Amino acid sequence: MNLDNRYNIITLCGSIKFKDEFMKVQEKLTLEGNIVFTPNFFNNIKKEDIDLETKKMLDKMHRQKIDMSDEIYVINPGGYIGESTKSEIEYAKSKGKNISYLESIR
Repeated sequence: MNLDNRYNIITLCGSIKFKDEFMKVQEKLTLEGNIVFTPNFFNNIKKEDIDLETKKMLDKMHRQKIDMSDEIYVINPGGYIGESTKSEIEYAKSKGKNISYLESIR
């Protein structure tokens, strides 16, 4: 039970191709007493179908989620971290956020 009435806020980062891992981690972290932000969508739109302006908007939204968070949690099955996620990690570091990983990084 959270005694100080403030829940830790975590933003999940990683490739949206890892939808199943995102869902498992979101559930686990929520049940541990965290507020969890995830990417905006997984299903209906393919990454290659998103125009540049929409991609910029979604990236900006995700960075705002990072700004509102205490930490980020990187979904990196098999150690995979793509360019967008690397950028989000660097952004989180620049903001002094804690960073956790699904799988340890080498």
